[in-house]
Amino acid sequence: AAARLAAARPGPARTLCSDSDFMPQRKKFAADGNVKDQIQKEIEANPVVVFMKGVPSAPMCGFSKQVVEVLKTQGVPFKGINVLADPDVREGVKEFSNWPTVPQLYIGGEFIGGCDITVELHQSGELAEELRKAGVKD
Repeated sequence: AAARLAAARPGPARTLCSDSDFMPQRKKFAADGNVKDQIQKEIEANPVVVFMKGVPSAPMCGFSKQVVEVLKTQGVPFKGINVLADPDVREGVKEFSNWPTVPQLYIGGEFIGGCDITVELHQSGELAEELRKAGVKD
């Protein structure tokens, strides 16, 4: 899982021109200690956590819905945290994991990945193994 995660991380933006004024810009955000602490506490307190758009019963994007469906198929309890309810958590979790998008899945305190990685791990059987290691799946 770690190798797939490393391979999926976004690389440097391509330079289409020589002037830095025209380079893609990322919003600058620095999560304060309280937000990082809140995220860390959720990850430590829950064996399976999904930072997602919406809630498990009503996902607000297709990617979040796919991750929820995978976890339901696995038959494991999980906590969904709606990042749309708190912009600081929405941006803070991206900084926390160094991953630019949500949903984000954590199992046993470890960042697993986003939607594509979660689906791939599910299809290969590796997700079930991670869930067993975390003690949430037989």
